[in-house]
Amino acid sequence: GATVKRTSRIASIRVGEEMVGRVVDTLGSPIDGKGPIGGKLYEMPLERKAPGVIFRQPVDEPLQTGIKSIDAMIPIGRGQRELVIGDRQTGKTTVCIDTIINQKEFYDAGEPVFCVYVAVGQKASTVANIAKTLEDKGALAYTVIVAANASDPAPMQVYAPFAGAAIGEYFRDTGRPALIIYDDLSKQAVAYREVSLLLRRPPGREAYPGDVFYLHSRLLERAAKVINDDSIAKNMNDLPAPLKSMVKGGGSLTALPIIETQAGDVSAYIPTNVISITDGQIFLDGDLFNSGVRPAINVGISVSRVGGNAQIKSMKKVAGTLKLDQAQFRELEAFAKFGSDLDAATLNVIEKGRRNVEILKQAQNDPYTVEDQIAIIYVGSKNLLRNVPVDKVKEFESDYIEFLKGKHADTLKTLKSGKLTDEVTDTLTKVAKDLAARYNA
Repeated sequence: GATVKRTSRIASIRVGEEMVGRVVDTLGSPIDGKGPIGGKLYEMPLERKAPGVIFRQPVDEPLQTGIKSIDAMIPIGRGQRELVIGDRQTGKTTVCIDTIINQKEFYDAGEPVFCVYVAVGQKASTVANIAKTLEDKGALAYTVIVAANASDPAPMQVYAPFAGAAIGEYFRDTGRPALIIYDDLSKQAVAYREVSLLLRRPPGREAYPGDVFYLHSRLLERAAKVINDDSIAKNMNDLPAPLKSMVKGGGSLTALPIIETQAGDVSAYIPTNVISITDGQIFLDGDLFNSGVRPAINVGISVSRVGGNAQIKSMKKVAGTLKLDQAQFRELEAFAKFGSDLDAATLNVIEKGRRNVEILKQAQNDPYTVEDQIAIIYVGSKNLLRNVPVDKVKEFESDYIEFLKGKHADTLKTLKSGKLTDEVTDTLTKVAKDLAARYNA
């Protein structure tokens, strides 16, 4: 057999500023053919204790995904862990890639959110496609891709998310916001099961080892919002020695783990584990996806447990009732399929719901700025589209936003700052009413 020697060092990955824009493997070696990674590199351990309670602060800053239905109804904050869960081919990766693309706005403004995309057990062609999409959209400039492809050994697939977390922690501990996507943890769990069974560890439920919960909890607990106080942050537990002099407070690591379900079974072992670890989940529904509602977010099952505090004030005011409205609509819609004689109030909810569904539809790789989102969701929630035919809502939306950008840029600016004054709502209402009259069937 092969000779195995020990290095007497703990498993670690070398991380630095120039890693951004590259594709690396679990050990941090570049695999994109662009030569070695330059600049100063710091050794970060793959396994590291999560920051203790004293080094954290509550989530209070929004992480804009650019996806209307998420930013309005299931808001995500910096430092949160939000699970993206659904069957295969329901758009889970798309939601996360769109979130990365949306951070370009902050990169251009000089306040980048550094993104880490971890691909576990995926086809090399898929990873290449994602890298190309990010490059075409100018998003690779602030993104690191960590890839452990389907052909890589199981231990590499198990440790890829930990390598990604170490890269994310480098940005988090130097006081900057970071976003990490684990795509996906089901494949990591399968690889971990393989390694465990080969080591003759006794199998548990679904033949996973007993500590598969701990595998995911210790990984996801590393996402945190670090306290703003530099002097406290400097004493963070388990800091790697090379980082000690560079530590700043106020950084964050937001995690979007992805889990693939089998036939919508959210109550299987791994899905329930990860749901219980994270601060909420976005559930993508195959039936919705196939009926053309994309992103196919099932509003009834999706929640965000901490993001509400992170929403900007203007969005909170506008989208307050949207989630409830849509959940009611979905309930009544199923009911309406049977009965024909519905009362006016029920019809009203259904008609409004149909238009809101249209408003919340969104094309792939087409993120919306937060002010555009608020402007269009305001129109939907105030039911100003009741005279616009459902199939014309999308057309109305693009005209409306274009008109606001051209004639009322100051209104959008106010919305972005988080203020929703009477003056702003009057402008939005007037523009929407004038425009809706044109579409009046």
